[in-house]
Amino acid sequence: MEIGGIERSLVNMLEHFDYDRYDVDLLVFRHTGELLPLVTDRVRLLPEERGLAAYRKSIAECVRDGQLASALVRLACKYGARLKALRHPVNREDAGAGYIQMQLVSKYMARLQRKRRERYDAAISFSWPHDYTARNVEANVKIAWIHTDYSSLSVDPGMDLEMWRSFDFLASVSPACTRAFLSRYPELDGRVVEIENITSPSFVRAMAGDGTPPPEMADDAADRSGRKPFRIVSVGRLSYAKGFDLAARALRLLHDRGHTHIRWYIVGFGGQEAELRALIAELGLQDSFRLLGKKANPYPYMNAADLYVQPSRYEGKAVVVTEAQILGKPVLVADYPTAASQVTDGVDGYICPGGAEGLADAIERLVKHPEALERVAEGARRRDYGNADELKKLYHMIS
Repeated sequence: MEIGGIERSLVNMLEHFDYDRYDVDLLVFRHTGELLPLVTDRVRLLPEERGLAAYRKSIAECVRDGQLASALVRLACKYGARLKALRHPVNREDAGAGYIQMQLVSKYMARLQRKRRERYDAAISFSWPHDYTARNVEANVKIAWIHTDYSSLSVDPGMDLEMWRSFDFLASVSPACTRAFLSRYPELDGRVVEIENITSPSFVRAMAGDGTPPPEMADDAADRSGRKPFRIVSVGRLSYAKGFDLAARALRLLHDRGHTHIRWYIVGFGGQEAELRALIAELGLQDSFRLLGKKANPYPYMNAADLYVQPSRYEGKAVVVTEAQILGKPVLVADYPTAASQVTDGVDGYICPGGAEGLADAIERLVKHPEALERVAEGARRRDYGNADELKKLYHMIS
C-alpha cells in the first residue's frame, strides 16, 4: 500500500463500504506502505503470501530469497517484452516494453501462485495483476477495475482478452477510460460499468491543515524584483506518464520570460528521479524546481499552493486532481485524453495544451490574471466532490 492514486482510492472505498451487509477480506502484495495504516480496521487483512511478494521484487531479490521459479519467469518476461516491443515499435521504452512486460508478468506469475481455498460471493481485482484473481480466486462474481487510459499504452490486446473475459464486470473510473479501453477491447462492451474513484472530502480537509506552507516551502525568499513566490504544486509518481520533465522545461521557459518568482514543488517518488534531477541541473532550476520526495500526507503541500498543476501525458482519472479541487485550489491540467472527465474547463479548473510550451503559456496567463485563478477556485469550492453513492453500483453488481 505505497503512496499512489489507486491506493488512495482503495482506502477511500473501504472507508465507505457497507459493513453491515458485507464482510471484506483484503489481500495485498506486502503488509508495508504508508497507506496501510489508513485501511479501516473493519476490513480483515489477509496474511502475506510469499509468492505474491515476488511480483514487487527485483529479479535479484527473487534469487536471493530462493524464489528461483519467480526469478526465471520474471527474466523470461523481461526479454520477451523487449522482443515484442521490437515488433511493435513505440516512442518510449517505459510506454511500450514496460507495459508489455507487465502483461507477461501478470499472466505467467499467476500460474506460480496457489489457488485460494475460500470461495467468495464476490472477488474484486482493484489493480494489477488481474490475472491473479482471474486464475486463482473462486467467486460467484468477479470484478476488475480499470484505472488506466488504454489508448495511451502499448499493450498487446490479444494477450489479455481471455483474462478480461473471466470477469463478469469491468469497473471503469471515467467515461474517457471506458472509451479508451473499448477501443482496444470492443468485444467487452457489455461488461463495463462506470464507477468513479471514491473521494473523502472530510478526510482530505482534515489532513490538509490551515494552508501554512510546510518547512520545505516556507523558506522561499522573494526574487530580485521583490515579488513574493508563486507556488505551484504537483503530486505523483516520478515517471514518464506524469510529465514532470515537461513541467521542468515549462518552468525554464517561464523564468526566461521574467517570471523568476515562480517555484514548482513535486511531491512523489519513482524511477525517473535521477533523470529528473539531471534535467533540473541542466536547466539551472535547482533552487526553484524541487523534488520533495515521498510524503505520507501530501495535503499540506497542496493546500499551500497558489496553483495545482497536473502536467501528465496520460491519466486514467487522477485522484489527486479531485483532492486539489476539494481543497478549493485552482487547478490546471494538461489536455491528456481523460482530462475533461474531471475538470470543467473555466469552471472548476483549466485544461491547457500539453507539453512545455503549452503549460508555460497557460501558467503565464494565470499568473498575470489572478482573478482567473480565483474564479475556478471558487467554482471548486461550490462543488460537492463527495461521491460515496457510487458504491451502490458496486453493491448492485455483487448482489
